[in-house]
Amino acid sequence: MTKEKTSVTKYLYNTTSLIGIIMAAVATGLIIAFLAVEMITGVESPYLGLLVYFAFPAMLILGLLLVPVGAFRVRKKLREGAPAEIPEFPRIDLNDPHKRRFFIFFNIATFIFIVIVSVASIKGYEFTESTTFCGELCHTVMAPEHTAWSNSPHAKVKCVECHVGPGAKWYVKAKISGLRQVYAVLTHSYPSPIETPIENLRPARDTCEHCHWPEKFYSGRQKVFYHYAPNETNTPREINMLINIGGTPKTPNAKGIHWHIGSEVTYIATDRKREVIPYISVKEKDGRITEYMSTETPLTRDEIAKAKKRLMDCTDCHNRPTHIYRSPSQEMDENFVSGHIDSTLPYIKKVAVELLTKPYKSTDEADASIAGGIPDYYNKNYPKVATEKAASIKKAVVEVQSIYHRNFFPQMKVSWNTYPNHIGHFYTPGCFRCHDGKHRSPQGKLISKDCNLCHTVLSQKQENIPAGTQVKNFVHPVDIGDEIYKTNCSDCHTAGGEDVAGSGGHD
Repeated sequence: MTKEKTSVTKYLYNTTSLIGIIMAAVATGLIIAFLAVEMITGVESPYLGLLVYFAFPAMLILGLLLVPVGAFRVRKKLREGAPAEIPEFPRIDLNDPHKRRFFIFFNIATFIFIVIVSVASIKGYEFTESTTFCGELCHTVMAPEHTAWSNSPHAKVKCVECHVGPGAKWYVKAKISGLRQVYAVLTHSYPSPIETPIENLRPARDTCEHCHWPEKFYSGRQKVFYHYAPNETNTPREINMLINIGGTPKTPNAKGIHWHIGSEVTYIATDRKREVIPYISVKEKDGRITEYMSTETPLTRDEIAKAKKRLMDCTDCHNRPTHIYRSPSQEMDENFVSGHIDSTLPYIKKVAVELLTKPYKSTDEADASIAGGIPDYYNKNYPKVATEKAASIKKAVVEVQSIYHRNFFPQMKVSWNTYPNHIGHFYTPGCFRCHDGKHRSPQGKLISKDCNLCHTVLSQKQENIPAGTQVKNFVHPVDIGDEIYKTNCSDCHTAGGEDVAGSGGHD
């Protein structure tokens, strides 16, 4: 009995078990300390979370596994020397004070271990669902998307609410996909820029419609678009428009843009970004299928049969609902309206847009160019303005640098026009992917390009419209004749985001 008691005590006195005990004790202390700091300060750091919820618990579990491994090796060695005295399995005799104390200690330690691992697991789950984990952990890779999200209308909505949604099935899918992404980051095998759209994204009906209820969409929305010409006076322009939003067939407001999600529309795209759409089919109310084929790039029946067809949902138009990048021209317009940039600075829009659209190797290089370029322009061309409006020029530099930070990411090769936004048609084809007047059914029916299908101009103010004149259709700032109906807006406006030839527009 004495030898058995002594051997139990000696089980833990070996290098492997001692290392395990030290690892477990240190990990426990670190978890408790860092959790306390986080709870007291309320500060969340992606790297701190990685340590507290993953690294330290892993260290704790590994340490606890090493303890019995070391003890087993010692027991095995002792048993080989005296097999008759030491049985194959340990005896648990609670009448023995030594074993009773060990048994009590083991149970208390196990309880503490379960509590710590449980808390770490719950907090770890919450951490992996946080925007800090999604956007800041892989800082360089996710910087463009995280920055765009933080400046979007959905900045209070967690990434997982749109990318994962409720339910265990999609949670597991997301974590498996996440492991591949972690591997790509660790091995630097991720593409620059990150490719979109995301394949096999959860249908919008399972995510978007938890907040955006289609059955209750209203029929129209009035919106005023403000633009400023890139000339000396930054001439203001204004378009007051009624957007025909519409709803679904279940509501009285079934006509309008959201008719698309109330009907079953299927299409074939021949490019990854879904900008080239040669084939569309619509399921009519009576169940008939109407097919529309591009008159410029028609598909054969065999190609249609083999092609991957996509059922249209919210994300086919709202493909950038959160990760929104704005053109330099649009950003300048919004800064004029908000008063963040002084619109009386001569040519400030033109100068800023030109500086923003130059190619830079890094953000620091861009900041230096903007910080020098804007003051230099006024010192050279408008010395009086440079003196009298020095404060406005300095503020403009800061705001233009902020525009760059929000929309340009040289390290990931991302700029404002890297990812097409299918809402509207000003900078990308958008609506005109289908509504181009070039998709015809066998019965001769065209998908119309009529502007008034989606919106109605209520009023418009700009330099080539006499004061007090009421307009019913959009008037281009520069007379381009019939090209306004033949050419897509994006054919001219995409390049730098500037109003080409002093033109303006709406999106």
